[in-house]
Amino acid sequence: MKKKLMTVALGGLLALQTALPSQMIFAQDDVLGLEALNQQFIETVDATYGYDLAVKLGEFQTNPDLGYRTAGSDAEHQAGDFLFEEMSQIGLSNVTKDEFNLDSWTFEKANLSFTDAEGNDYSSILGAYQVNFDTEGPQEFEVVYVNKGTEADYEGLDVTGKLVLIDIDQREEWWINYPAYEAKLNGAAAVIAVQEASFSEISPDALNANDLIGPADTPAFSMSQTDADVLKAALAAQETPLSVTFDAKTVVEEATGTAYNIVGQIEGKDPDAYIVLSAHYDAYFSGFQDNSTAVGIMLGIAKALVEMDYQPEKTIIFMAVAAEEWGAVNTRYDWSTGAYNQLFTVHLDWQDKVMYNINFEMPGVEHFETHYVMAVRELESFLSDFVATVPAFEGDAYSDGIEVTSPVNTWADDFSFAIAGIPSVRNSFDDADFGITTYHTQFDDTETHHDAAYLHNHILYGLMTLKYDQTAVLPLDFTATTSAIEASIDQAVFAKAGVDSQSLSESNTQVTQAAETINRRIAEINAAYTEALNKGNQEEAANLYAESRELNTQLKQAFRLVQDEFTKLTWEDEPYVGHEIITNNLTHLYAAVEALENGELALTFDDYLWAVDNNWYAYTFSKENFDYFNQYVLDQPAERLFWGAGRVVGHVDLFDVIESLEGKLEDEAVDVSTEIDALRVAISEQEALLGELAAQETVALEALVSLLK
Repeated sequence: MKKKLMTVALGGLLALQTALPSQMIFAQDDVLGLEALNQQFIETVDATYGYDLAVKLGEFQTNPDLGYRTAGSDAEHQAGDFLFEEMSQIGLSNVTKDEFNLDSWTFEKANLSFTDAEGNDYSSILGAYQVNFDTEGPQEFEVVYVNKGTEADYEGLDVTGKLVLIDIDQREEWWINYPAYEAKLNGAAAVIAVQEASFSEISPDALNANDLIGPADTPAFSMSQTDADVLKAALAAQETPLSVTFDAKTVVEEATGTAYNIVGQIEGKDPDAYIVLSAHYDAYFSGFQDNSTAVGIMLGIAKALVEMDYQPEKTIIFMAVAAEEWGAVNTRYDWSTGAYNQLFTVHLDWQDKVMYNINFEMPGVEHFETHYVMAVRELESFLSDFVATVPAFEGDAYSDGIEVTSPVNTWADDFSFAIAGIPSVRNSFDDADFGITTYHTQFDDTETHHDAAYLHNHILYGLMTLKYDQTAVLPLDFTATTSAIEASIDQAVFAKAGVDSQSLSESNTQVTQAAETINRRIAEINAAYTEALNKGNQEEAANLYAESRELNTQLKQAFRLVQDEFTKLTWEDEPYVGHEIITNNLTHLYAAVEALENGELALTFDDYLWAVDNNWYAYTFSKENFDYFNQYVLDQPAERLFWGAGRVVGHVDLFDVIESLEGKLEDEAVDVSTEIDALRVAISEQEALLGELAAQETVALEALVSLLK
């Protein structure tokens, strides 16, 4: 049925296109214009190939019950070997297995059995996180329910050597690492987490898997709501402690693991300028949409270009990426390990040579009625013009069309490309229902597939690849950068902090003016280049391309400077301009002091303090827990922070203030001078940091002006 639907949809598309003479489309000796190349690609691409390849990838798994194709595991290695052979078979050249080291994870089993409230035997299969826990066969454990697993939830409980059952909402409350570490501090053997909401909502039978962002000695597993309800009922019915039988094996090998990014290419006329299409091939559960269909679409585009006998201007590289979901233990930045290693360890030369990246995530789902292309800011204008030219077809997905959004975020491999100085895009899945319901569950299977969306994405990103290839100069618009910077300058906070914002704004304006000038130059060269290609004037096109090399080098340097100096991260991994993070902190710190001075303790506690950096966690977890996950960001070497290294701009620790204030909430007449003094110290430090950042950013903008001129 799926194959038939795809064929019918493609036929509908072709019926809407202006017919081109067959000799114009298929005569390989002729030079084709972009319109004819687009038409040929549309006629050639086969979405059923990608679907079938995605199904095949699901056969490689570490856990016979649940799947899993995890970083550095035998299953991931076998899948990599399969993709290596597949790339060769479809005609890609220079196919390689690019090796890198990582922390590997193999999850074999997690089977729990107990006697339910009715006295019947009950068995449950659990999911797992990236931890070390091997029962070496079935073992007996006592189970204790500890609500959310916060510090307060352990008061009066002895959980030493026991399994603790908790409820969790990882989007609205906290990630699994915090309750897992709190359980360790209380001596528990392991945590069994049940998703209350925000993840795994597809079914009460759904399990969950995500990256741990914590140490491997904090064992954590996932249980469905259905099984948890039975277990909770059994606990409630027991007058004595409830024992269960647990048979589990999950193994993390630190620093000794090996993984492989699988790379093939279609060599272009320019062997030193690359377009890289990427998709990760590791997976939780069967990972059909996340991310087997993405590997399928990437190689489906590759196969079509090979079958067209397309001779690209730039070298087009196709990379199946290992270890995207997780690849490093005990770091906040434990995902996108494979892409980061490719760019910062294995192929440093790619930082200079790769002109564009197109990254794929879950492309077989119609996430919204609008298709959102997530791009770096500097590509948004160019891509907005491009998507307006992409044809729709009868039965097409995305009834509201295509829109481009920016910037990219940290959720996928395109962020690693961007910070390496490579303009990147991704099909967006952010805030989609799929992420709340089905993502990272055992229900991510072939039943989720949307044929028309999958075909749509083959065409959209295949044509985007051709458009990139037929563009001489990187169409980077740095006025988008300066608009974002200008919008981020809170002049009132700058003034209150005694920090000059005028110099920053003036330098930003100078960048805008330089960017407007260079935008006109880029447009002129690219228009002339496209015209030369469309007319078959290869000599003129080659001359324009050669003359553009220096300009492209400058533009890439400018883009990298923007990433280095203006892409910082909050403690929740969201990208912002550095000063914007500090002005947010100061806004809430100023408000907190004012509220305390007015005797409004509850307002300070409920509305302001939690919004400063990551102090939300100080409300619920122990100081040892809070400190641990602060220090592993602040004190670890850069090689353990990966794409997060150097991007967090300090930390405001309000744990003691929050703890002290909580004990005084019932008496608004109480003395809070100690808390006010502590907040004023934090304000002074943040004001000084704002001044340092503003000065650094001003210097960076001046350097950006020089590059753009």
